[in-house]
Amino acid sequence: MSTPVYLTLEEVVRRYRNQVSEGTLRNWRSHRIGPSFIKIGKAVLYPLEEGAD
Repeated sequence: MSTPVYLTLEEVVRRYRNQVSEGTLRNWRSHRIGPSFIKIGKAVLYPLEEGAD
């Protein structure tokens, strides 16, 4: 079983080639839509497997 890989907020924005802004991702999180994420302290991380689509 492999260790899951997570992306930071900035990495997700780059992965989507700036088509989705940090603000949009924050808004989606508050409305519980968009890519899944986890919070560890203040850090928000997105699983790579789901963020790749």
